[in-house]
Amino acid sequence: MAGNGPAPQKDAIRRNKKPEFTQLIEDGSVHGPDLPEGVLPDGQQWHPVTRQWWENWRSSPQATRMLSAPDWDYLLDTALIHHNMWMNGRWDFASEVRLRVAKFGATPDDRNRLRAEIVTVPEVSEGLDTDVIQMSPYKNRRGRLLSEE
Repeated sequence: MAGNGPAPQKDAIRRNKKPEFTQLIEDGSVHGPDLPEGVLPDGQQWHPVTRQWWENWRSSPQATRMLSAPDWDYLLDTALIHHNMWMNGRWDFASEVRLRVAKFGATPDDRNRLRAEIVTVPEVSEGLDTDVIQMSPYKNRRGRLLSEE
């Protein structure tokens, strides 16, 4: 089986260099183009699984690093293979799709190999008055202690 060897450990440390991971921030926005229409032979429509796969990539944190048209062109070529795999049951294409999406960091091992980690930003919720610590008693006590000196 072809591959690049084992993925590096996330906490692996060399004496001369610490590993640096790129943080991919999940921002919730959609990047890249829609799947183009009219590119499949005989007027076929994209397979529903391929449509969902494409939308998952567009909204993924990895998409924030796909800044140029060639990145999306390469993923579109992969989508054509993915479509053929699902439409015609050509599971022998699965290994090619796996190798291609690994370049974008599809799995945790792929991201570890690329030294990339996904960071999810927690949503800020409305705070309740009971969640806020009232600082005035502490300020008053501090003032009293400082004035006694």
